[in-house]
Amino acid sequence: MRYPGRWSIFRLDDRMLLILVGIVVGTCSGLAAVALSRSLIALLDWTHPYRHYWWAFFLPAGGAMASSLFMNKIVKEGAGHGVPEVIYSVSRYGGLLRFRSSFSRLISSCLTIGSGGSAGPEAPVVMSGAAIGSNIASFLSLNERQRITLVGCGAAGAISAIFNAPIAGLVFTVEVVLGEWTALNIIPIAIASVAGTEISHVLQGDNIVFDHRQFDIGFPDTLASFGLAVLCALTAILLTRALRGMHHRSARVPLPIWVRAALGGGMVGALGIFLPVVLGEGYHSIQQMIDGVYAPGFLLVAVGMLAKVAATSFTLGWGGSGGIFAPALVIGSLAGLTFHRGLAFVWPSVAWVNEGCFALLGMAGLISGMLQAPLTAIFLIIEITGDYGVILPLIIVSTITSSVCQYIEPASFYLKELVDKGQLLRPGTDGRVLADLSIQELLEKDCISVTPGMLLRDFIEIVKRSRRNYFPVEDAVNGHFLGMIHLDDIRPYLFNPGMYDAVVLEQILDREAAVVHLDEDLSDVLQLMDEKRLFSLPVISNKRFVGMISKATLLDRYRQELRVQTTR
Repeated sequence: MRYPGRWSIFRLDDRMLLILVGIVVGTCSGLAAVALSRSLIALLDWTHPYRHYWWAFFLPAGGAMASSLFMNKIVKEGAGHGVPEVIYSVSRYGGLLRFRSSFSRLISSCLTIGSGGSAGPEAPVVMSGAAIGSNIASFLSLNERQRITLVGCGAAGAISAIFNAPIAGLVFTVEVVLGEWTALNIIPIAIASVAGTEISHVLQGDNIVFDHRQFDIGFPDTLASFGLAVLCALTAILLTRALRGMHHRSARVPLPIWVRAALGGGMVGALGIFLPVVLGEGYHSIQQMIDGVYAPGFLLVAVGMLAKVAATSFTLGWGGSGGIFAPALVIGSLAGLTFHRGLAFVWPSVAWVNEGCFALLGMAGLISGMLQAPLTAIFLIIEITGDYGVILPLIIVSTITSSVCQYIEPASFYLKELVDKGQLLRPGTDGRVLADLSIQELLEKDCISVTPGMLLRDFIEIVKRSRRNYFPVEDAVNGHFLGMIHLDDIRPYLFNPGMYDAVVLEQILDREAAVVHLDEDLSDVLQLMDEKRLFSLPVISNKRFVGMISKATLLDRYRQELRVQTTR
C-alpha cells in the first residue's frame, strides 16, 4: 500500500497502523457519546419543570419538528435510524460517509430525545463514530478495507462508551454493522472499544448507564425463560411492524415532513401525560426495573409496554430522529417485568428470582429480536450485570427470540429495507463481489457485426475467420442493433450450396434475442443467463451493439475480485 509523502511515517504493518488509528477513532467516538449524553441530560433537566403543565405535550412535538427541519433543511440528510445508513455505506461504498454525518445525527437526536421523543441515542452516536472513522481514513488515504475497519472502530467506540461495555461494542459492530469476523477487524475494533470506554470513564467517572447487579438463578427461572423468549419475540415483531406501518402511513399524509414529525411528537407527548415511561430514552425507568423498585403494578406495566411501542412508532415513523436500541431496552425490560409479575401471580408459592433479572432478560430478548443479533444481547447483559450466573437463561432467551423473529421476519429491523431494495451486500458475498465489477470492464469486443441484407455466402466467409458463435446484426443505415445470429441458425444451410445466394441474413435473424444494457447489475445479468441457459449476451447502449458479455469472463473476473476482497 502506498501513502502520500506526508504520511510516510505510516509505512508500518497494516495491523499496527489500524490499531494506532483505531485508538484515535475510538477516543473521538467516546467523546461524541459523552457529548450527546451530557446534552441529553441538560436538555431533559431544562424541560423537566414544564412537564407538569397541560401544554407539556407540545414539547416532544416542538423537538421533533426542530429535528426534522434541521435534518431536511439545514444539513439535508433526511431522518433515519443511522445504523442502516452505516451498513449501506459499508456494503456499497467501502465505508465512505460524509463529514457532516459525524455531528448531524447528534444534534437532531438530541432535539428529538431531549424534548421527550421516544428514541435512543445509540444509533446516532454509531453514525457519528462511523463517520469519524471514515473521514480519518480518507484523510490518511487508506484503502477501502482499512476504511471499513475504522468505520467499525468508530461504531464500537460509541456503543462501548454509552454502556461501559467494550465487548458488547465489539460484538455489535462485527455482528450487525460489518457482518464479518476477520483477524484484520477484530483487534483494532476491540482496542477502539476499550478506548471509547476509557474516555467515558475519564470524563464521567463511574457514572454508567446501568449499575451492576447479581442474581441467584434457580431452575424454575431457567424454565420460565422459554416463555419469556416467546413473549419477547412477539413484542419485537409487534414493534418492528408498528414502526414500519407508521412510516408507510405517515408517508401518505400530504403534509411537509416537519409537520408530520410535529404530529408524531405531539402524540408521544399526549401519551406521556398519562404514562411518563414512554418519554425520552427511558434509562432511568430501566434502572428502577433492574433494581426491582419499579412502582407501577402489573396492569400499568403491561399497558406501558404497549404504549412505549406506540410512542416509538410515532416518534420514528413520523419523522423524528433517533435509534431503536434504547426503546427496545425499555420495552424489553417492561416485557420481562410483566412476565415475572404474571408468573408470581399464577404461581405465588415458587421462589422466583428478583424481577430485575427478568427485566434484564427481557432487554436481551428485544435486542436479539429487533437486531437478530443474539451475541450482542448476551454480552451486553453480561457486562451490565457482571455476573455469568445469568448466562443460561440469557442464552435461552436471546437465541430463541432471535430464531423466532428470523423465521417470521427474515431480515432484522436494521436490514429489512436494505434487503428489500437489494442494497445489502455483505463482504465476500456474490452481491458484494459483483457490485465492484461493471459490464463495461467485462465487455468482449472481438465480435464481427453483419447487416440484415448480407447473403449467406458472404456471411459464411465471415464465419470462417471469426472465433465467435454469435454475430450481432446491425441496421446498415443507422447502425441500430436488430438482433443476433447464432452459428446453429445457419447449420441447416451449410451443406446446401444452392442456398448460399438465395438466403439473406434477415430471414434467419433472431430479433427476440435477450440483451443487457451497460447500466445493469451483474447479478441480474448472471441471473438472466441462468434463466435463459445462455453463456453469452449482447450488450446494448443507445440502441447500438457495444460488445458481448460471457459467463466465462464474468466468473473469471469474479474469482479475481473475490481474491482481492478477501486478502486486502
